[in-house]
Amino acid sequence: MIVINCEQGSPEWHCARAGVITASMFGVARKRVGVLDERQALYVQARQSGMPEKEAMALAGYKVAPRSDIITRALRGEQVGDWSEEAKNYAFRLAVERLNGEPLDEGFETYAMRRGHELEPMARAEHEMQSGLIVQRAGFVKTDDGLFGASADGLIGDDEGAEYKCFIAPDRLRTFHIDNDASELFEQVQGCMWITGRQRWHVGLYCPALVHCNRHLWWKVFERDDAFIEAMERDLRAFAEMVGAFQVQLEQPMAA
Repeated sequence: MIVINCEQGSPEWHCARAGVITASMFGVARKRVGVLDERQALYVQARQSGMPEKEAMALAGYKVAPRSDIITRALRGEQVGDWSEEAKNYAFRLAVERLNGEPLDEGFETYAMRRGHELEPMARAEHEMQSGLIVQRAGFVKTDDGLFGASADGLIGDDEGAEYKCFIAPDRLRTFHIDNDASELFEQVQGCMWITGRQRWHVGLYCPALVHCNRHLWWKVFERDDAFIEAMERDLRAFAEMVGAFQVQLEQPMAA
């Protein structure tokens, strides 16, 4: 792990992130279209392992053998599905940033990003008070190869870390406070644990508007999921190859 000590939102932070596949975008980087669904994948995997068709059908929950072009191609061992347009656009942006060495958006910061950076110290202090832990600021961390990174809001001891969000949208606040659901951040926090090698990650949702009912900090601890991380890394390595391919294409002379 490479730790870059910088203020989040600073010019140094923006430059450190340029061309790096960041944890907050791992969901986009893994997004594909035209892929096998869960039942189809289970059926194909069973058939490719040599399981008889009827047994594979029963395993995947089919009453009749599934017939579709995507399954036929998958059974032949062909690649199915493609990256989503969102993933391709993100990969192209990263390729441009690698060539330029600077963020393509020139460090543009939205109101939500600025608000998050301003409130983060208060969120960290409240988390420390409620948990009794000491949270060390970390800035930006990258894998040793520099391909992947995360803005770690805090590191705790040797095995934990922290991420703080400052959402104000009512639907997102309700999801956390009423449904007790922080699953939208699962991929990001697992990515943070992958990059830092940590075992647990604290997620805090800080909202000053809820201070009067003592609900201004909602927090939850996620445990490391190695099986998920292994699958995620495979997808991200493949995505990184697409970024590299775009970079190579951009470095070629334009056709006359």
